[in-house]
Amino acid sequence: MKRTILFAAIAASLTFTQVAAAQDHSGHGASAKESPAAEAYKAAMDEMHMATNAITPTGNADIDFARGMIPHHQAAIDMAKAQLKYGSDPEIRKLSEDIIAAQEREIAQLKAWLAKH
Repeated sequence: MKRTILFAAIAASLTFTQVAAAQDHSGHGASAKESPAAEAYKAAMDEMHMATNAITPTGNADIDFARGMIPHHQAAIDMAKAQLKYGSDPEIRKLSEDIIAAQEREIAQLKAWLAKH
């Protein structure tokens, strides 16, 4: 189940990024940038990229993975919270709630593991 949620979050973020990039219709009416949800998703992704780019690799694959996954999971949480704020589909709202719970649990697990290592 955790993998399904993680893959869904990754797929959603990639799909959104690709769609937002493809829908830049400057000068042709409303763009994805004008949607509050789109702005929130972009902000979550931008924050994730800034946080992951600020990580200095240690050379230890386990530590580097754990450190990189924390901002990745936080982006999924932030995107899911935006979906709950702006979205209405009951199935996607439930998925967003599940993503938040799972990703928060996994962030706590990653932080605890890093504290030991």
